[in-house]
Amino acid sequence: MKFDTVIQNARIFNNGEPPVTEDIGIKHGRIAARGHRLPADAAREVIDATGLWAMPGLFDIHTHYDLEVEVAPGLPESTRHGTTTVVISNCSLGLAFGSQRKDGYDPIVDCYARVENMPKSVLRACADRVDWNTSADYLSHLDTLNLGPNVVTMIPHSMLRIEAMGFAASVERDPTQAELDTMSQLLRSGLQQGFAGFSTDALPFHYLANQPNCHKTIPTQFAKYGEIKRLTQEVRDAGAVWQATPPKDRPLEVFKTFLLSSGRLHGKPLKTTVVAALDVASNRNIIKLTRLLTKIINSRFFRGDFYMQALGAPFKTWSDGAVTPLAEEIPELRALNETDLEDVEARQKILRDPDYIKQFRAMWLKGKTGFNLARLRRCLRLEDYAFDRDFNNMTVDLCPLEAWQGQTFQALFERVLEIKRGGEPNELGAEERALVERDFYWVSDEADFMLQVLRSFDTKISWYTVTANRDMKTVRRLLMDPSLLPGFNDSGAHLTNMAFYDVNLRSLKLAAEGGEQDVTYMVKRLTKDAADVFNVDRGTIYTDDVADLILVDPKQLAQYDGEANVARVFREEYQHTQLVNRSDDVVPYVFIQGQVAWRGAEFTPELGQVKMGQLLRPRHSVQEQVQDSGRVKAA
Repeated sequence: MKFDTVIQNARIFNNGEPPVTEDIGIKHGRIAARGHRLPADAAREVIDATGLWAMPGLFDIHTHYDLEVEVAPGLPESTRHGTTTVVISNCSLGLAFGSQRKDGYDPIVDCYARVENMPKSVLRACADRVDWNTSADYLSHLDTLNLGPNVVTMIPHSMLRIEAMGFAASVERDPTQAELDTMSQLLRSGLQQGFAGFSTDALPFHYLANQPNCHKTIPTQFAKYGEIKRLTQEVRDAGAVWQATPPKDRPLEVFKTFLLSSGRLHGKPLKTTVVAALDVASNRNIIKLTRLLTKIINSRFFRGDFYMQALGAPFKTWSDGAVTPLAEEIPELRALNETDLEDVEARQKILRDPDYIKQFRAMWLKGKTGFNLARLRRCLRLEDYAFDRDFNNMTVDLCPLEAWQGQTFQALFERVLEIKRGGEPNELGAEERALVERDFYWVSDEADFMLQVLRSFDTKISWYTVTANRDMKTVRRLLMDPSLLPGFNDSGAHLTNMAFYDVNLRSLKLAAEGGEQDVTYMVKRLTKDAADVFNVDRGTIYTDDVADLILVDPKQLAQYDGEANVARVFREEYQHTQLVNRSDDVVPYVFIQGQVAWRGAEFTPELGQVKMGQLLRPRHSVQEQVQDSGRVKAA
């Protein structure tokens, strides 16, 4: 047969070019032909794509799939939404140097448990499977997996520090000169071997999960400017990419650090991608400063190569009791997160401590009463914390008391006060009355109410809030900003706290509001531009390109509501529930290297069982240069 597959009459969006309606012929995993009326009788499978869009497979530029790829290499929760390439080892965390278990420390568990809100049992099970110790062996291991989407990986700074210094020292002191030299050599070797870049982290949310270090942040955050400068010079010299997160509450430090991208100051621009451009509800200045920072660094004067990553959706996060990524920023909530997820008794002890109660009340009511600077900052949306503590924006999703599900905390607080006064609110049942009379009799204000909710339900109550990107018009403006980079989904992390697997589709939907021209722009941003940032060979569907492509139904996309399509599923791989998304009618087909991974509304049996995607080594690596040379000789 001349083709394995012929896709007929698709509206093709590719590399920012004006869309055209053509057929696509696929053979041996590549685009064998494009044109009009390709011979259908010369193909094993013919797909009528009339009315559908065809485009390169989408990139998820920020994931934490390092662990899931070990137990479910098909990465189904991204594949179903048209993602065919994922970038792993972000935020300084990854498996480049194996499990690194030594001296009683378990770095995968210790670093991931709170940063990515994953149960320790899940993490230990993944760590137990690790059988490599070097970065080269890790890449070889990734090459053996039956990948669904392609994988791009980086050298993670926290693990690099642990490898050179040991775990204890990595969170206690600066490296010696010899240790810094070791880090530089390991990073240089990794970039030559096929790692796409280097990831660091400075967000004030990321803490360790082992005693006695629960009050300490992960190793990368102990690095001073000189260490970061030395290591990013290796990245600059290799033509690789630096992924970072900012110390958001220290603007001068942010500016100094990210000027490392400047070609004028450092001889050559350093490609830098940073998380994340969000319109934070509690502080309206953050997004303004983000865009200003990007404009300055990329100006003709500084000649930077700097991209803030944008999320094409409301930043909606779920909390299991007090367990949520945002809680780590607030000391009074962080104290509860320092306990193990299963240790209910330890949290109850904290919640009943008189001194803790005073501290919690002061935190929760700060800026909400009186006439003071804190109240003014709150009114002007200039607070320090990302979590705004607004009961009207906190909604119960799951609760042992079913009558409370779907209600805002404000409505429930007022309901409790009414019951206390002897009132009879609508649908008051015996169970709710008994709970209020037993547990909430002492509540007088919202700080009391929040404390008692945490005492009564612990992690059995799940509630959500939107702390950023509440205005979708603003989100669309951010996505369409050429100085920002869409495609940040954070997939594979925060099992019960986030569900952004479908955000690339949501970005396409927002772009489509402006017509085909804006769809053309957004497709390029989510494909070729992302591939160029990470310097890998994907993102287009020209003849002879690898056949990573998807079909999208524009009518279904226009009707799709990502917020209404979040689901809780039990993942056998984790033996744990997970928040996911369902966009089953939006993407009729997903091809990875010419193989169908998703058809209609279901996965093909081959996904995760045979190799579809591959480890994508960047063009700067020695291995990629050798492979290119081999391909030229073969041709």
